[in-house]
Amino acid sequence: MKNITFSAEETLIQQARTVARDHHTTLNHAFRLWLESYARQHDVERFHQLLDHLQGRLHSGGQHFNREEMNGRR
Repeated sequence: MKNITFSAEETLIQQARTVARDHHTTLNHAFRLWLESYARQHDVERFHQLLDHLQGRLHSGGQHFNREEMNGRR
């Protein structure tokens, strides 16, 4: 694991430590979770772009299907 250094207001750091302690964790652990979530946002955005792209390309050929037809096996 690599160490990094950030600067922030001292009162903000203390408040964040208090919140982390209230959640039975550490500020380092909370930050690692946030960083992972932040880094994965790009993946989520790319996934949504792919879905948008595919929705524009998928066609039923003008046919409408009822529930039984959509769930039927061939």
